[in-house]
Amino acid sequence: MSAPMDPATASAAPRPEAVNDALATVIDPELRRPITELGMVDSVHIAANGKVTVAVLLTIAGCPLRDTITADAQKALSAVPGVTAVDVELKVMNQAQRDALKEKLRGSGGQRKIPFNEPGSLTKVYAVASGKGGVGKSSVTVNLATALAAQGLRVGIVDADVYGFSVPALMGITQSPTQVDDMILPPVAFGVKVISIGMFVTGNKPVAWRGPMLHRALEQFLTDVYFGDLDALFLDLPPGTGDIAISVAQLLPKAEILVVTTPQAAAADVAERAGAIATQTGQSIAGVIENMSYLEMPDGGRMELFGSGGGAVLTERLGSTVGTEIPLLGQIPLDIRLREGGDAGLPIVLGQPDSPAAAALVGIAGQLAARPRGLPGMKLDLQPR
Repeated sequence: MSAPMDPATASAAPRPEAVNDALATVIDPELRRPITELGMVDSVHIAANGKVTVAVLLTIAGCPLRDTITADAQKALSAVPGVTAVDVELKVMNQAQRDALKEKLRGSGGQRKIPFNEPGSLTKVYAVASGKGGVGKSSVTVNLATALAAQGLRVGIVDADVYGFSVPALMGITQSPTQVDDMILPPVAFGVKVISIGMFVTGNKPVAWRGPMLHRALEQFLTDVYFGDLDALFLDLPPGTGDIAISVAQLLPKAEILVVTTPQAAAADVAERAGAIATQTGQSIAGVIENMSYLEMPDGGRMELFGSGGGAVLTERLGSTVGTEIPLLGQIPLDIRLREGGDAGLPIVLGQPDSPAAAALVGIAGQLAARPRGLPGMKLDLQPR
């Protein structure tokens, strides 16, 4: 694919260093790293007339984002002084090149493991839980993740609600994951890497699995999916304290629980069980989020459709149960635009950032972003002088 330039703008042939620097700005849309760093640049030829021909290696022949890579490479190279035309040739990695890529991404040997459990991992892992369905847990997860990504953080979501998966639709994702041998590259939306069982089923087909299958699916998401170095990973859990909640505790023992509830007293009672599981699993509770807290009226007043105080009551109960203070991270008002954004696949924090619900969600995300990435167990390699 060639992009011609105006020869009048070219005063001299482009410098190889400038061409290489331009290619280093081209980011692989799935791996989120420069194509030069990933060994995807096979060859570069600079003609005397200023035409640049670059061969780019795709991970697989059917790479869904090949057009994006081509367009980004053409745009970057076209801006280099002296370039009169750009021709991007797409090739496919051979097995040895794919093996080298996997080793670069996964480390020596390219072995399968859960990277978030490694001693050097600084990723904050949040398991978003609720006592029952219908409290907006998935909407909260998606908006918190996209709000953090909008602040420049590297974020991922595992849609662990295998039976009731909804994250792909809430984020407008229709692209399937890319599989490179035994490594899966998750789709990216709004800067967030996302994986869901919904990306592997046909249509709206139900998933009818027992506990062992659920555990295996979650384990494969955490070992085979390449998320890279994340600042935060959110797991959207199914309601209650069933198999997935137990599997998360086993597979990600450092995960912190974010409990979502509504102001209703009965909902807080049920949500308490979802948070209190931490006493059995040894996990910590990052905080409580109260959703659907109130409806703002045209006259500036508030209508508390589902009562009030459920979130505060829940923090007190959980604090008493686990023996430490649990924060109420925020109260999110009812907002029809939150629902509309979910239906449209555009989170409200991006589509309607000035709305009260978006402001509340961004505030909660800010508190999570302010928490330092963990250092326990990390070797700093300090040497005495």
